[in-house]
Amino acid sequence: SCSRAKDVTMPAKLPVNFFSARSPVIDLFRGQLDYADHLRQDSEIVLYFFYAPWCGQSIAAREEIEHVASRLSGQVLFVAVNCWWNQGKCRKQKHFFYFPVIHLYHRSFGPIEYKGPMSAVYIEKFVRRVMTPLLYISSRSKLLDFLSNYEPGVLGYFEFNASPQPPGYLTFFTSALHSLKKDYLGTIRFGVITDKRVAEEISLVHSGSVYLHRHVNTSLIYPNDVMNYTAENICKWALENREMLIRWLRPHGGKSLLLNNELKKGPALLIFIPYNPLAEIHPLLDEITKVALEYHNCNKSQAAEPDLQHLGDTGSPAFDSSVPDAHMKLSETFSITKYPCCNTVVLPQWHSISRTHNVCELCINQTLGVKPNKVHVPYCNFLEIEAALDSFYLQEHTFFQVISNTIECSNFLSFYSPFSYYTACCRTVNRHFLSFISSEKTIFETPKVAFSSHGKKDNTQHSIPHIEDRNCFIPDLCISGTNITGLSCRTNKTLNLYLLDSNLFWIYAERLGASRSTHLKEFAAIVDLKEEVHYVLDQNQSLVGSTLENFIKNFSILYSPLKRHLVDDPSVHFHEQRVITEVTTNTFHDTVFLSEKNVLLLYYAQWCGFCASLNHIFIELARLLPPDNFTVARIDITRNDLPWEFMTDRLPTILFFPHQRKEQSVKFPEDFSVNLPNLLKFILHHSSLSSSEPCTKECLHEEAVLQQGHISHLEREIQKLRSEIGALHQAHDQLEAQLSEARREEHRLQQQKHTLEKQHKTLQLHSEQLQATYDQKNQELLEMAEKLQELADASENLLKENTLLRILVASREGKLRSKDEIKESLQSERTLSEDNDVSVSTATATVEEKRIDNIDTIETDHSSGNRTE
Repeated sequence: SCSRAKDVTMPAKLPVNFFSARSPVIDLFRGQLDYADHLRQDSEIVLYFFYAPWCGQSIAAREEIEHVASRLSGQVLFVAVNCWWNQGKCRKQKHFFYFPVIHLYHRSFGPIEYKGPMSAVYIEKFVRRVMTPLLYISSRSKLLDFLSNYEPGVLGYFEFNASPQPPGYLTFFTSALHSLKKDYLGTIRFGVITDKRVAEEISLVHSGSVYLHRHVNTSLIYPNDVMNYTAENICKWALENREMLIRWLRPHGGKSLLLNNELKKGPALLIFIPYNPLAEIHPLLDEITKVALEYHNCNKSQAAEPDLQHLGDTGSPAFDSSVPDAHMKLSETFSITKYPCCNTVVLPQWHSISRTHNVCELCINQTLGVKPNKVHVPYCNFLEIEAALDSFYLQEHTFFQVISNTIECSNFLSFYSPFSYYTACCRTVNRHFLSFISSEKTIFETPKVAFSSHGKKDNTQHSIPHIEDRNCFIPDLCISGTNITGLSCRTNKTLNLYLLDSNLFWIYAERLGASRSTHLKEFAAIVDLKEEVHYVLDQNQSLVGSTLENFIKNFSILYSPLKRHLVDDPSVHFHEQRVITEVTTNTFHDTVFLSEKNVLLLYYAQWCGFCASLNHIFIELARLLPPDNFTVARIDITRNDLPWEFMTDRLPTILFFPHQRKEQSVKFPEDFSVNLPNLLKFILHHSSLSSSEPCTKECLHEEAVLQQGHISHLEREIQKLRSEIGALHQAHDQLEAQLSEARREEHRLQQQKHTLEKQHKTLQLHSEQLQATYDQKNQELLEMAEKLQELADASENLLKENTLLRILVASREGKLRSKDEIKESLQSERTLSEDNDVSVSTATATVEEKRIDNIDTIETDHSSGNRTE
């Protein structure tokens, strides 16, 4: 029987050096993890680089690690361990899900895993943070520099009078390492104050106190009476209470939900800047930080924190002392800003097809008229707002104009107090209105006081205005022209600010609309995931603080003047000779709206199988329609953005845009099957609709020329179809001849098949007969073999008996000869001693005869026994 072949497994090759012999990195390419732990005992800072020799990312990070090691090899021990070889201890003890993996140890503390970009500057920055997790603050200037940083800061005050270090210092030191272990980005900076006078600047009096600095909200002191003073608790307290004005995003390049989770929190401002972590100064980052601080500074306090004073020394407009005076002057001129207890009211459109709105800012005002005292209104009163809204409904017709380039204001008496009134200022806006910024002379006109009765008038519009939340309509009144202080608290469109390193993540900027050919990699975009829009800052403008402020302000106002950025497919390149025109976002307006032709547009997607099945129908339709008057186009909605008016949730969707009536687009009925006759009927029906204006003679002439062109074009197409039909008939005849020949050949083959089947049956019968004969002969041969075997056995037995007989005869003959010899000897002896020994000889002869007879008897018996056997 055949045995199965055994599986042969080739043993793994022995590992080789991953780093060069001259590298400052100790390469344990056999996975000697125990030796690596032995090396760590003699070093203060150790970096472990766990790699797999086949891993592409490990190979790419090798050069970065060598670069960092060449700079820090005198202070840090760099050890690379092959954690893939199956015989090494690293593979047996560690179970990593990805490579490479970087672990850092600070004496006995660790491991601290680094999860940032595999870039030399970022790795070196993180290693230096582990080397010096605490910054020592020895003067007031260093304290102000520490507090002015955009990253959250934790300060500890310790008096170094005790030996070797004050109580709680090691705990605070360990908490800084814990923060690096929990947050690899290192967004919390830890510092130590050793001077009592410097500590008193931030109200730290007792040694061991811990202070968490926050720019906008109130700073905190670690509650020793509530929480135990441990490294884990300090780190947890700092992470939970830190203030994130601006956050770095560093996607690791794999599949993750980092961007999705952040964008779901609300509108996000993504700022891409070239960033070098090892640089000592970052002017652009400092400018962006100031913008973020102003944007989130809702309490407008200027003397609450030392860092604000420090920032104020830099000359920032956010802390200009003239700003409050300017606000007072504006309050005197236009009293809405003094008590911003307002609601925005959007009036209905004046016509169903118009895109024009009147937007009014409705406010409570108690500064006009004679009254005993100035009444401060810290919060909006619901009853007063309701009364103001009712009064506004009564005077709605006053502001109901088609177009108004100025802001019109009116005042209404209050129901409840003779000393208060309500102010309403309205302005006309439309969807394509690009700017609300007007000169102060236009905006701050003296309000016209128009007291009215509270009776309901008959000519009041029947539609009800829509009340928005507390958004500010007039940007110059609610947002200062020089800063955006506290804007995040005064709008529902609050932005989350994020930073990305354009040196590493420029591909994300390109997906958002950044130019690929730019040399300066600076870019900013606002992404609103809920509204499914995003806005791009003009790349021709330099990315500075004032530009970002204007970008944020334009997004925050009610009717944003920002133009939505639409992304098209850059890979679409088509020739003019194509029958179907491929439309992109950039060509949508020109191809559909500005074209003087009737346009049939197909919405499709690459994954839509039914859309692909319609291609031949639209190609045939484009060939039938005259190209001078009709355009057949399509657009891939998965790779292009469209204006919201023309979005669709069903594929495929077919729209027809008739000439001179592009706004009256018609959708192909969904209950009709998409075929060539139905499409032709649909196009001809809607392209021949009568216009709202009476047709003149020129119009009739153009229509007749158009119809004649259609007829001639169709006649040409019919002639082409007839010639094609003739060619098809000829091909049909040829095919019929070939089919008849094939049928004859098939009949002949069938006959041959039957003949072969008969021969096969005869051969099968003959084969069975031969098999029976073979079996019979085989049986006879077996019987003959058995008989021959029996004869051979009998012959062998006879040979054995013949041999025994020959031996017996030979022995008998020998005995007879010996008996004769004995008799002859006896006769001679008898002759010699007849006289002396007659009796003795006689006796001896008798004895000898008896002995011989006995011997003969024994021999005879033995021979008989052998013969019997």
